[in-house]
Amino acid sequence: MISFTLIMIFAAYMFGSVSSAIVVCYLFGKGDPRTQGSGNPGATNVLRIAGPLAAGIVLSFDILKGTVSVYVAFLLGVDVISIGVVAIAACLGHMYPLFFKFKGGKGVATALGCLIALGFNLAGLLLGTWIIMVIVTGYSSLAALVTVTIAPIYTLFFKPEYIYSVLMLSVLIIWQHRENIRRLLHGKESKIWTKGKVNE
Repeated sequence: MISFTLIMIFAAYMFGSVSSAIVVCYLFGKGDPRTQGSGNPGATNVLRIAGPLAAGIVLSFDILKGTVSVYVAFLLGVDVISIGVVAIAACLGHMYPLFFKFKGGKGVATALGCLIALGFNLAGLLLGTWIIMVIVTGYSSLAALVTVTIAPIYTLFFKPEYIYSVLMLSVLIIWQHRENIRRLLHGKESKIWTKGKVNE
């Protein structure tokens, strides 16, 4: 059983390592997103570089990486804590992709995908929180930070058995946004609709 769980963790990391932002930007003739805009290979930067259609494709695939990884683990009977590790592996694959020299995105969409697999009520609340924060503040990073901070509270109401898994994900995403936190505190963070060379 332990070896099977390790296989699931490895598979989640490998799936997470497929950087849709890089692939889609090349398909749209826009080159490597890591050398443009904020330099972050995620949906927000792809929106700036290649437009809403490309960003939508990237967002959908990045969410799918988390959803498929966690849901398959759940269907195959992996225990609750190990499901949390599978989710983290998928996010780490997105952040440090094996196929793209370990330079990936922040993992927010993939983390959301992991949470979708735990329940649509939970995922809907999280997505709603992120959208509201983006509309109110204009900062994608701040919206992500607020959302993952609140995520454990939502989890206690809807899926309390997964609280430790969600806490692990939240800590990982907050850590990945440490530079964004510094820029937010100093008023230097770029808003989601900013064009050109930006911070993200």
